[in-house]
Amino acid sequence: MNFTTEELLEIEKQLSYPEGESGLKIAENMNESNIQMTISTIDSLNIIDGNILLEIGHGNCGHLNKIFDQTKNIQYIGLEISDTMKNEAERRNQELIKEYDINFLLYDGIQLPFSNDSIDKIFTVNTLYFWKNPTHFLNEIYRVLRIGGQLVLTFAQKEFMKKLPFVKDKFYLYNNKDIINLTNTTNFQITEFIDKKDIVKSKSGDVVEREYTVVKMTKS
Repeated sequence: MNFTTEELLEIEKQLSYPEGESGLKIAENMNESNIQMTISTIDSLNIIDGNILLEIGHGNCGHLNKIFDQTKNIQYIGLEISDTMKNEAERRNQELIKEYDINFLLYDGIQLPFSNDSIDKIFTVNTLYFWKNPTHFLNEIYRVLRIGGQLVLTFAQKEFMKKLPFVKDKFYLYNNKDIINLTNTTNFQITEFIDKKDIVKSKSGDVVEREYTVVKMTKS
C-alpha cells in the first residue's frame, strides 16, 4: 500500500498521541496488530489475587478482558495521555468496569500520579519509543512500584522498526543492548529478556514478521 508523505506523518502523529476519529481508527488497528505482544506481556506479569496493576498507554484497551480472565480479584489502573483513548477504553469496557475494580486516568506523560511504593505490577506495550525522558520515566515507574514489584516493558526491535515507512522523528528506537544501557541509569534490575516474533499487518498495510522483546525488571 502506498502512502503519501503527509499520510505517513499523520500515522506517526496518531501513534504517538491518538486523538479524534483518526485516533480511534489507529487505536483499533493497534489493538489488533499488537494483541500478541500484549498477551505475551500479560502472561509475563504472573498476576495474582490482590495485585494492583498499572498499564501505561492502554490505547482503546480492547485487551482488558484477557487480564481479568487470569484473576478477578485485582485492581486495574489504566493511564493515558490521550483523552480520546481514555474515553474509548471506558466506552469499550463498560460491563467490566461495572463488575471489577477498574479505573482509567489521564496524566501528562511525565509524572505518574501515584504515591511511592503503591503499585504491585506495571506494564506497557509499544510506548517506549515516545518517552520524552526515558531515565526520568523509568525512575518514576521505580518510585511508584512496591519493593519486589515488577515492570514488564514490551517493544519492537530497532532493526524491525527502522524498516517501517511511518517511523520517523517522533520515534526513538531500541534494541536489547540499548535497554541494558538505559536500565543501568536506574535502580531497576533486569531479570529476563524474552525475544519473540509474530506475523502482523503493519499500519501501512504490509504483512511483516515482527521481532519484539518482553523485558522483565524488578524493584529490589
